Amino acid sequence: MSKIIDYRKLLGVTKTADLKELKTSYRNLMKEWHPDKFEGLDEEKKSAAEAKSKALIEAYHFLVSIAPETIEAALPAYTATISASMIHDFSYSKTTLQIQFQDGSSYEYLDVPKALYVKLVNSDTPGRFCRRHIYHEFVYRKVSKAVEV
Repeated sequence: MSKIIDYRKLLGVTKTADLKELKTSYRNLMKEWHPDKFEGLDEEKKSAAEAKSKALIEAYHFLVSIAPETIEAALPAYTATISASMIHDFSYSKTTLQIQFQDGSSYEYLDVPKALYVKLVNSDTPGRFCRRHIYHEFVYRKVSKAVEV
């Protein structure tokens, strides 16, 4: 959750912010911190502005990817993937579980406890375990699209 909270603080939005509010906040901050605005000034200020704008871009894209509107729009494709495609591989890093499916799509599940990941590793049927304990229990975002055949 700390990543989500940090990104919300950076953009100055609340937990209930919708996509329109996210976009407005992002645009206003980018107007203020765009590196071109610091052209010809102190090189240190320009590099600080570049770092800040990169952080703003990352935060905006991340929060848009987990926004309720985005998840709702992609729900049919997500449901099709978790229902029809088997798990190809999975990895875990800092409370983030990434699952790659055989159709080529990949999803990140945020704030997954390590104990739950250990249970997933030890389960005989990872797909069944994920259907029961992962897919609809954690905030997720799409990392890569399915391969079109």
